Amino acid sequence: MSSASTSSVPAPHSPVWAVVGATGFIGSAIRSELAARGIEARTVRAPRLHADGTDLQALKDRSAGLDTERASLTAGLAGADVVINAAGLATPGAGDSPELRGANALLPLLIADAADAAGVRRFVHLSSAAVQGHRPFLDESSHVEPFSAYSRSKALGEQALSARTAGSCSVTTVRATSVQGPGRATTAKLARLAASPLASVASPGTAPSPVSSVDSLVDFVLRVAGHRGPVPAVVLQPWEQASVSSVLEAAGGRRPARLPAWFCRTVLRLGYWLSSLAGERLHGPLRRVEMMWFGQRQEPGWAEETNNVPRPRVQDVLQEASRG
Repeated sequence: MSSASTSSVPAPHSPVWAVVGATGFIGSAIRSELAARGIEARTVRAPRLHADGTDLQALKDRSAGLDTERASLTAGLAGADVVINAAGLATPGAGDSPELRGANALLPLLIADAADAAGVRRFVHLSSAAVQGHRPFLDESSHVEPFSAYSRSKALGEQALSARTAGSCSVTTVRATSVQGPGRATTAKLARLAASPLASVASPGTAPSPVSSVDSLVDFVLRVAGHRGPVPAVVLQPWEQASVSSVLEAAGGRRPARLPAWFCRTVLRLGYWLSSLAGERLHGPLRRVEMMWFGQRQEPGWAEETNNVPRPRVQDVLQEASRG
């Protein structure tokens, strides 16, 4: 074949992945992993949005008036194959506010519209398993039981995406569990708690824990985003095989105390009652104690069915935190 004919052959298409919120804890980890895999990662700035209403209709009405922001996002996503939304306010203990609803509920809706307009193949939105609240187990159903301002904002975002008229872009929400990693304040707090005399679990301490690693979450998000077949509207980050006891032992280097389960339930009921009287100000810390004591079971889902379960890394992450 002549050099002229060879040069006329078009170069293979290189995928472009856009990441909204690429400077945050999870977004920066996604961007770094994409670069390591040789995938062009485009950073797209998330607009600062406010949503005054607390229901779906109010969110839709607010979205309809954001033509400038939608057009800016569409331009930023032009030519991208995949867009991942890792933006939002990760503030489980925060009170309700227009900023919280804007970042966690309105922004995903606006990105989905922009992704459709830009011809993006798949949009992956990062939500939180907190939307299912105090259920005995987490799953990939549409059933939610939000219990705080943060979880309600995330649940509203999921609801807004599911209520959209389907476009050309495939939209999937990933419910992340309790994600830990180097440099994260919540991970440092967990390590300090695990090393203290306060580290405890509800007897017998074998309950499954949804505490997970940022490495496995990033791996899973990229599997979802790159999957060529259909993906459900909601998928759950797979369980990393941790128990409430193993989490504390890895993070603190010591065996946690085992408390009677009835005592733990009584303390939590009283705590949530008092927190409700105080405008849910203690809901965040109480939820963390509840997860430390009882954990939460996860039902197998799409990842297990399609062999897309990342290697568990949570023990390594927690042990590293204990040394930090």
